[in-house]
Amino acid sequence: MHSYAVSIELLLAAPHSRYAGRPSDGPLPASGPETPPSIEIRAGLGVVGDRFYAKPAHRAASVTLMAMESLEYVAASLSLAEIPDAAGPRRNIMLRGFPVDELRGVRFSLDSGHGPVEFQGNRPANPCAWMDVVIAPGAFAAMRGRGGVRCEPLSSGRLSLGAATLTTLD
Repeated sequence: MHSYAVSIELLLAAPHSRYAGRPSDGPLPASGPETPPSIEIRAGLGVVGDRFYAKPAHRAASVTLMAMESLEYVAASLSLAEIPDAAGPRRNIMLRGFPVDELRGVRFSLDSGHGPVEFQGNRPANPCAWMDVVIAPGAFAAMRGRGGVRCEPLSSGRLSLGAATLTTLD
């Protein structure tokens, strides 16, 4: 068991996918606020209010995490003048301070001050062609292997923006 000081930079709970249809048509508009200051996680169900919440096909992958450092890598590799919008990749939790892609196959917890929420890191959260539209041309390729991890929530709780602790439990 190891603990790491991290920061939760962005939380996303989107009631529907904004990346539907052809990327060349652009994303759909948001139907309301999608980036709250805190989110509720339910064991086996996902992020309350998110499009994958309680969907049987997504139970083992209902919460997605990505490292902010991965987005910064994409910006640097594409020579972008600024870091892309952290909501662009559409990950539920954007985390700073830990190589999130290493959480595949790892049981871990996140605690932002409300008590630990446990997850099982499962498969990669692979990027899609939309990244070339919403971030920059070439982002899809630059994000390969850095898109984060899809997780199953093993316990319920709340996560908030700001300082947090990530603890690997395996």
